[in-house]
Amino acid sequence: MKNAITVRLPKGLSKDLEALRKETKLPMSALVRDSLEKYVALSKFEHLREKALPYGAKAGIVTDEDVFRTFKRK
Repeated sequence: MKNAITVRLPKGLSKDLEALRKETKLPMSALVRDSLEKYVALSKFEHLREKALPYGAKAGIVTDEDVFRTFKRK
């Protein structure tokens, strides 16, 4: 089921969204929906990363480079 919401935006953000809508030729609802999906996904990723950091630090995996080096496929 789809839900409709009402959001109040500052003028600057509203103008930026409108400019982006014109540039991408996407409907405003699709632009806002895509933006929110990306924001939620990033927030979930950051939350999981924070939970995993202590375990990685114990294993000497601190940076992204450490992760790639550790899990690099041969």
